[in-house]
Amino acid sequence: MARNYLIVGGSSGIGKVITEMLLAEGHQVWAYSRSIAESSFSGAIHQAHYDVLGDSELPSIPDSLDGLVYCPGSIDLKPFERIKMESFEADMNINYFGAIKVLKQCMPALKKNGESAIVLFSTVAVQTGLAFHASIAGAKGALEGLTRSLAAEYAPKVRVNAIAPSLTDTPLAQNLLSNDRKREANAERHPLKKVGSPKDIAEMATLLLSPKSAWITGQIFKVDGGMSAIK
Repeated sequence: MARNYLIVGGSSGIGKVITEMLLAEGHQVWAYSRSIAESSFSGAIHQAHYDVLGDSELPSIPDSLDGLVYCPGSIDLKPFERIKMESFEADMNINYFGAIKVLKQCMPALKKNGESAIVLFSTVAVQTGLAFHASIAGAKGALEGLTRSLAAEYAPKVRVNAIAPSLTDTPLAQNLLSNDRKREANAERHPLKKVGSPKDIAEMATLLLSPKSAWITGQIFKVDGGMSAIK
């Protein structure tokens, strides 16, 4: 059965792969992003420009939504003493307050469906202490708290889960993977000895959106190559 999904940040990285996978399954996807490039999307796709930091309202929202994915994020790793307050605020704005802005607009359509799902994105750095991650870990930690709170508040009509990846090969991480030496060093940090791919994360996201995960809510899933659990 075809379903309606809204993806914020659906034109690049993990969001693009999620969009492609949902379209391939025959669903309708509303994909909103800050930059809309020429794409090879095929299927029932509705694309429009949306900047969560600048635009107040989403371009449009279906009357009923089966699922919502909020993908925007940031990676700005620095020693704590070098992080300016403006950087802490910027990370909170895109990772936490931006998600809240989108959730508030979409919740009526999600509630109307009665069996919908929300997928948010955290980071392995929240529950695994990593140097130089103070700003992003703080913002994503707030998002994990939001995930559990909303899961409790909106059960049983809306399921809310989050994915906490480790480093993933997306445009957002290009500075950390800009040459072979960096790529090899980052792969070596993970027990599975590789950096995550967008598809690795998208597979979990589409599972959490689907009825196959109908008994899962309020969870933070660590899709991180084993970094948070084993050495």
